[in-house]
Amino acid sequence: MANARHSPYEGLPAKCYWRTGVAERAPLDPGQLYTPKFPVSRKLRVVTAGSCFAQHVGRALRGAGLNVVDTEPLPAGLPAALTADYGFNLFSARYGNIYTAAQLLQLYREAFGLKAPTDPVWMRDGRHFDSQRPAIEPRGHATADDVLRHRAHHLAQVRKAFAQADLFVFTFGLTEAWRDAETGTVFPTAPGTVAGTYDPDRHRFHNYTVAEVLGDFRAFMKLMRGLNPKVRFLVTVSPVPLTATASGEHVEVATSYSKAVLRAACGTLAAEDPRVDYFPSYEIITSLNNRGAYFEANRRSVSDAGVHAAMQMFLDAHGLIPVGVPATEAAADDDPVRCEEALLEAFAR
Repeated sequence: MANARHSPYEGLPAKCYWRTGVAERAPLDPGQLYTPKFPVSRKLRVVTAGSCFAQHVGRALRGAGLNVVDTEPLPAGLPAALTADYGFNLFSARYGNIYTAAQLLQLYREAFGLKAPTDPVWMRDGRHFDSQRPAIEPRGHATADDVLRHRAHHLAQVRKAFAQADLFVFTFGLTEAWRDAETGTVFPTAPGTVAGTYDPDRHRFHNYTVAEVLGDFRAFMKLMRGLNPKVRFLVTVSPVPLTATASGEHVEVATSYSKAVLRAACGTLAAEDPRVDYFPSYEIITSLNNRGAYFEANRRSVSDAGVHAAMQMFLDAHGLIPVGVPATEAAADDDPVRCEEALLEAFAR
């Protein structure tokens, strides 16, 4: 009884109280927001995927000398200036941004021959585009057969990348998506935004729930563990607000819903599975302690300082010292992230 406390909240670490953990923290002091569940070392083969912010994550990991898998590098002889515009060096394969868990699961099923998405080819100005990564070839292809041939090559590289993964890093980006009404095929962007034609009778808006996000990602993890039973997962939530919403809500309300759903899903995944860790990039960037300093003037794009703060916390927590160019500089270089969702800004009046 001598060690009995009056309350279970008595004697907790300083980080557990708002006053000592936030209010008394100096502005831009990152605090103790992240304690890794398991180590990340340079021995691991790391596969990255996710939304636009995931591009920063991949750059930082590469800059720190981690073994980040890239099965679709820029072909020899092509100018380096084309790298990001054509989807090279962004992720572990040339799949472009993957905004939802549903899209990730669909990619795995397609790559391994379990289920093919419908409407694989979109048109724009007489050119043909891959509907599952419409921005990956800015000028499109001459024929539909060209699209399918390039996609078959891409799927082979996806299989190769996924099969190598010791650590799969995924950044959840959105809950809003557009799907085929009959088959449920999910698209990375609304038809008519980058390419394709919007058909209200065929293309339906869907806003995923926590249960749906969890179901899709759990199914993906099960499939990945069939390839490599020891694979681990690092999940995070993009701090980037929605550019636009089709939900009918104000874009701030829609953003709050989306991030709450994704954060709840990530928290559940990390709590229930010892081989899933959550990295709080969302909390680092959006913390009240930052006074908005980690966003650009548009209050949406994450600033270089924000990228640096988030990725430095991750690297420090794992004892990873940058090799050559500082990893956090590599994560916030002059080449901006490529984000199809940002194109929706053009529709604002």
